[in-house]
Amino acid sequence: MSLSAEAIRAIADELAAADRDRTLIPRITARHPEATVDDAYAIQGIWRDGRIAAGRRLVGRKIGLTSRAMQQATGISEPDYGVMFDDTVWESGARIPHDRFSNVRIEVELAFVLSAPLEGPHCTLFDVLRATEYVTPALEILNSHVELEGRTIIDTISDNAAYGGLVLGGSPTRPDDVDLRWVSALLYRNETIEETGVAAGVLNHPGTGVAWLANKLHQHGARLEAGEIVLAGSFTRPVWIDRGDTVLADYGPMGAISCRFV
Repeated sequence: MSLSAEAIRAIADELAAADRDRTLIPRITARHPEATVDDAYAIQGIWRDGRIAAGRRLVGRKIGLTSRAMQQATGISEPDYGVMFDDTVWESGARIPHDRFSNVRIEVELAFVLSAPLEGPHCTLFDVLRATEYVTPALEILNSHVELEGRTIIDTISDNAAYGGLVLGGSPTRPDDVDLRWVSALLYRNETIEETGVAAGVLNHPGTGVAWLANKLHQHGARLEAGEIVLAGSFTRPVWIDRGDTVLADYGPMGAISCRFV
């Protein structure tokens, strides 16, 4: 790592304060151009451990920037991951406080719920399918605390991969009951279609992202545990959300998810 332990902790504290106060911090890479991806995951780790120490419970992980659509939308060319806590999960139909987040956007994803652990360094798509109890439609709420202009993957990883919340719904489906590559969705905001996509846009199969995550976590001395929820990555571009907006994602045979931001 290039940053000192003191600098890493100071940035993690900045991000924790921004999360608490719903504010933005200046771009990390503008202030620390020497920062590396390892520095960014160290910042995220300190932030994560502080939230766990405060009583929050980790329920899963999110993978970001796995599709061409998302990489083009952000200008970032490799995946990243963050953590998800129990107080960030809503069910379909929820009324979600808009002012809980900063730079609010919605993404369309599939969530994998694991029945067995997954561990690298040689995790494959087939390992993921064997370890998955079911797959279900999901919406991810993006929540960015770093100024967006000019940000890099280092800024995004440090900010918990821009994760804010998760809305689960639709019909939970066993992974061998459907060709997950061909799961498609229509994303409506206020009854207007804003985005459409097919899950194969995520690394040709959304389960490939989960395998990538298991192998990446191995590099950081961790693994995916049974019961964890894994957001496999968006197969649409993010849609900006204002207070009062209603969101509906129609996944066809896998059902639909709705929520409203209040």
